[in-house]
Amino acid sequence: MVYQTCFLFSIPFSLFLAGFVFSGSVCSYNFHWYLTPPHVAEPSEKEVWNICNKRIHLVLFIAGLISSAVFSFLLIKHWFWLGITAFVTFLYSAPKISFPPFQWLKKIAIGKTIFLAMTWTYVTAVLPILIEGNIATEKAILFCAGQFFFIYAICILFDFRDREYDKAEGIRSMITYFNERGIDILFAISIIVFFVLSILLNHTGIQWINIILLLVPAFLVIGSYKYAKRNSSDYLYYFVLDGLMMLSGLLLWLVSRF
Repeated sequence: MVYQTCFLFSIPFSLFLAGFVFSGSVCSYNFHWYLTPPHVAEPSEKEVWNICNKRIHLVLFIAGLISSAVFSFLLIKHWFWLGITAFVTFLYSAPKISFPPFQWLKKIAIGKTIFLAMTWTYVTAVLPILIEGNIATEKAILFCAGQFFFIYAICILFDFRDREYDKAEGIRSMITYFNERGIDILFAISIIVFFVLSILLNHTGIQWINIILLLVPAFLVIGSYKYAKRNSSDYLYYFVLDGLMMLSGLLLWLVSRF
């Protein structure tokens, strides 16, 4: 996803930034699951493994943290933007910490769905642009906003799957408030806005072939929407749906090879 941003904006692909994002993802993911309590109702196969292997999560969290610190040092002149990245990433898992100020975060109305989509958008789209600087504002806003609505559409499916658990945990979001029809409308609006913003990118100089490649994963999300609502398979969610977020970047890379 970072490569996709660099490709579309003709930004030199930084291995240091890629290393920072990778290390931060490892750190954040394992920190999140290390804090996940062992009393998850009707856990999936993946959740059972995560709960039973907390030591592995702890080791990977520490390794990711150290690696992130190393890459942060190599990118030290961008310390402000990297600091924001670390802060917003931490906030996503903070409600799992058994301390009153962090538990209060569960009650924020916008909930984890919007915040998670904003975090992924910031890390993979906004951050490379901020580090590069001197990027056309209109192009950057259209692309980053479009990425947010695409990621948010996928997050809606994850939260629909988890909404009964979120309700029990007191986690507030639009997905826990809306009925199923309301969630369908929210998903449709997110996808439509993504399409509109992506198409408008043509006016900023991005070629139609690249815009089409950006839209391909969205068509696949639309096609799998009803099935995903009825199926909670870990492979579907963590391989297929998560994978769709990086698909356009992979397609752009493949097309650029020819």
